[in-house]
Amino acid sequence: MLLSGAADSAGRVIYAGPAWAAIDLGGSCEARARSELVAPKGKVQANAGFAFTSDHRRWGEFHAQLGRVPRPGSSVMLAIGNQSFLLVERGGWAWAGSTVQDRAIIDLARISDGFRIRFRDVSGRRFTDSYSLAGAPTAIDAAAAACAGKMQPR
Repeated sequence: MLLSGAADSAGRVIYAGPAWAAIDLGGSCEARARSELVAPKGKVQANAGFAFTSDHRRWGEFHAQLGRVPRPGSSVMLAIGNQSFLLVERGGWAWAGSTVQDRAIIDLARISDGFRIRFRDVSGRRFTDSYSLAGAPTAIDAAAAACAGKMQPR
């Protein structure tokens, strides 16, 4: 399956597609995929996704755990469709820089075949994490719907 063991044990899978899954994590829901390059045993498996919380503080927030740690000061770029986005990176994780970017990335994920995250690793080599978007629209919708259903009356 496309998910790491930690994701399987931490949440309930509500949709599993060709490359993406929607997971209910209790306090949040995510549409998530792993990179096409499977990490060797003992190495970090790159994964990316969109997070949703019932309070809407995170609603379609794009995030990625990178397959390698980027070189300090290196730009981390997401290329999807005909657009590129500079991501905010910290400690081997990357995020979209704003909710406007999150929305644009989701919109492109609905109509694109895949995306790439590129950066230079700590040794200065160029590195790319590539992802298929097969099943992403359904996973995104399932994760959003699951968290929307958790709204509590005020």
